Amino acid sequence: MRQPGSSGALFVSLVVSLLTLAACSNGPGPPQGGTQDAGAGLTVFAAASLKEPFTELARDFEAANPGSTVRLNLAGSADLAAQLLAGAPADVFAAADEANMAKVLQGSLAAGEPQVIATNQLTIAVPPGNPAGITGFRDLAENRAQVVVCAVQVPCGAAAQQIEQAAGLVLSPVSEESSVTGVMGKVISGEADAGLVYVTDIRAAGDKVQEVPLPEAREAVNRYPLVRLAGSDNTQLADAFIRFVSSANGQ
Repeated sequence: MRQPGSSGALFVSLVVSLLTLAACSNGPGPPQGGTQDAGAGLTVFAAASLKEPFTELARDFEAANPGSTVRLNLAGSADLAAQLLAGAPADVFAAADEANMAKVLQGSLAAGEPQVIATNQLTIAVPPGNPAGITGFRDLAENRAQVVVCAVQVPCGAAAQQIEQAAGLVLSPVSEESSVTGVMGKVISGEADAGLVYVTDIRAAGDKVQEVPLPEAREAVNRYPLVRLAGSDNTQLADAFIRFVSSANGQ
């Protein structure tokens, strides 16, 4: 089994299976009450796999709240959690798994309980034409394919390890990246025969890659929690952003 420490690294609709949200609202609306400036800046730490949807959500939120700005810090969830625990200022945290959100909760950095906004799961990305002839997960383990995965500290890497355990197979990746973006980059550039990425990353990449189905990924579904951070200086704007993401339009 792969060990931590190897070399390091949602599309508009999170298509895998959006969960029903208890705190869903009818729309974003402006921040209600209080003395904070609706035009203040908001810093959102979000998992790299949320780049596509959160970029669009940030733009739409700014349009719905004139004068406000949303600054996105997009990286691997483990890196983001480490930054927050080291004191980095932020208003909202969206992780790609519950394990890294738990670190933030244990550090007393969250204001309230996180809500799950979406789920996602891994699949196999190969270059167009699938030159190595990958047909499934067993090929990644047994056919000496040049495989790239996420490091096990990262949600996509932890999910890959769960799949290995469930399938009774062991991968020997040529590289372990600090985010799913790094994995996808190596597949697109032709540096790898295959990579384990999220289904949503495949859709976002378009014809730059080809998908090989990974049924084993049902054993490792990632849940994406979202929470306002206790140190936020813009609590009402942060809450408004969370309501927007959770709303029917945001979903």
